[in-house]
Amino acid sequence: MKQNKKVILFTICLLVIVFANSAFALQGDGVDTGATAWMLTSTALVLLMIPGLAMFYGGLVRTKNVLGTMMHSFAAMGIMSVLWIICGYSMCFGPNVLGGWIGWNMQYLFLAGIDNSIMEAGIPEYVFSMFQGKFAIITPALIAGAFAERVRFKTYCIFIALWGLLVYNPLCHWVWASDGFLFNMGAKGAIDFAGGTVVHISAGVSGLVAAIYLGARRGYPSTAMPPSNLVITMIGAGLLWVGWFGFNAGSSISSGLSTAQALTATQVAAAAGALMWMIIEGIHQGKATALGFASGILAGLVAVTPAAGVVQPAGAMALGAIASFVCYQAIVVKNKLGYDDSLDAFGVHGVGGIVGAIMLSFFIRKSWMEDAVAISGGSWGVWHQLGVQAVAVSLAIAYDAIVTFILVFVLDKVVGFRSTAKEEMAGMDSSYHGEHGYGMLNPS
Repeated sequence: MKQNKKVILFTICLLVIVFANSAFALQGDGVDTGATAWMLTSTALVLLMIPGLAMFYGGLVRTKNVLGTMMHSFAAMGIMSVLWIICGYSMCFGPNVLGGWIGWNMQYLFLAGIDNSIMEAGIPEYVFSMFQGKFAIITPALIAGAFAERVRFKTYCIFIALWGLLVYNPLCHWVWASDGFLFNMGAKGAIDFAGGTVVHISAGVSGLVAAIYLGARRGYPSTAMPPSNLVITMIGAGLLWVGWFGFNAGSSISSGLSTAQALTATQVAAAAGALMWMIIEGIHQGKATALGFASGILAGLVAVTPAAGVVQPAGAMALGAIASFVCYQAIVVKNKLGYDDSLDAFGVHGVGGIVGAIMLSFFIRKSWMEDAVAISGGSWGVWHQLGVQAVAVSLAIAYDAIVTFILVFVLDKVVGFRSTAKEEMAGMDSSYHGEHGYGMLNPS
């Protein structure tokens, strides 16, 4: 009898555990709490990248411009977040309007219509919106690296607001919205898993256009412009690497196999990129620098961003190494041509994004290929996908360049974009913020 009671008690406990786990995994309102927990974490990780970027950029500029440069990133957190809530989410993920150039959904204004919305993936739409909103923040912040140390803060704030509305939001809609024309191009669309085209190519190309139009920093390249604090830069690079797991793995919008695949690809590509840059510097310069290692990390991360969900570790490793090599050469070419992309926004983000978006076609995992062949009825092939990727990248580059040039030109003529000689000599910290990043140290 006692034995039977023990069996019954054990069975009851087991059933309680099973039902509790089931209730935890999927609540009555349809929320998958496991996936939601990961997406909340990913959202926080991507936001962590913003101060990481601020530190990375801030350590690379001269002492007198540290706070001003970091404020470019932090200002984006405020400006782009507010715009995203008001209309950005609607423009990116609403149904097609204006011939598909942009999306629009009145219910998405101020996120008023998604208060009780649960997505098919089992996560509250609030979480998806906040996750995507972090991409809208970091993209214009990346641009700032191209024209660091020489632009007016007020005009920069106006620029990123307009750029977000007129460049980022349309690109995001084309590539990631379910009815976006690039999302539906070819058998399975133009592949941009986490933002190679939407984030890095757009930021890099726009940065290049702005840097060339505005001209070089006064004294460049004859005057030495040493980084103020490479220790901060290295810490920033580390934060970016950590945050990138949310950036890429979070883009699976789930918590499962695809999440693990993207996370692994991210780690491998970053490591391969850093290692390749060290090897190149060792051969070319006879020593490996800390800045070079950090640059290699970013090159690898940028290149795997569009590919993280479709390549295996070997492919991610190849993309990281290839992008690191090409980005290194792009910076060498920049120095020869003489244009002043201050912190190599185009050389790393633009070039790395292009390499990743194009070259991923040769490293797609077999299961993804089989799905594409089944959907296309057998007409899909690697060269077909390469063509789709090339078209998407070309359209993004052309659109970025044209609209950015118009914005920079108009703002420069109307309110003035470039710092005056006096402002630039004094430094952004003093001229625009009335502060010094390093207390009583004399700016240099």
